[in-house]
Amino acid sequence: MKELFGSPGTKSGLILRIGQCLFAVSSVVVMASASGFSTTTAFCYLIASMGLQFLWSFGLACLDVHALKFNKDLHNQIIVSLFVVGDWVTATLSLAAACSSAGVVVLFTKDTDICKVESNFSCNMFQISIAFAFTSWFLLAVSSYVMFWLMASI
Repeated sequence: MKELFGSPGTKSGLILRIGQCLFAVSSVVVMASASGFSTTTAFCYLIASMGLQFLWSFGLACLDVHALKFNKDLHNQIIVSLFVVGDWVTATLSLAAACSSAGVVVLFTKDTDICKVESNFSCNMFQISIAFAFTSWFLLAVSSYVMFWLMASI
C-alpha cells in the first residue's frame, strides 16, 4: 500500500496532529483571554469546538507516538474508518465555529462599529483567535482528506 503524507502512524501524521493541537489551544487561549467574548454565543461555540478538536487531535497524536515507538501499523479498515468519521465531524464543527465567529467579528468591526464604541471588546484578540481556528481547521482538513483517500485504498 502506498504511504500517504499525514497518514496515521507516520511522522508526517504526527506533525499534522501536533499542529492541530497547538493552533486549537492557541485559539482557545487567545479567545478566553479576550475581554467580552462570553457575551457572544459564536465565540463560546468556537471555544467549545476548538476544545473538542484539541482533544481529538491530541488523542490521535498520542496514538501516532505509540505507533511510531512500537512500530505498529494503523492502516486497518476499522481504525481508519473511525479516523475518517472523527476527522470529518470535528472538521465540520471547527469550520462552522470559525466561520460563525468570523461573521460576528465582521459585524462588530464593519457594520456596527461596536469595536470602536465599546471599550470592553477585544476585537483584535477575536480576530487572532479566529485566524488560529482557521489554521487549525486547515490542518484538520488535510488530515481528513488523507484519511478519506486512505479509506478508499484499504
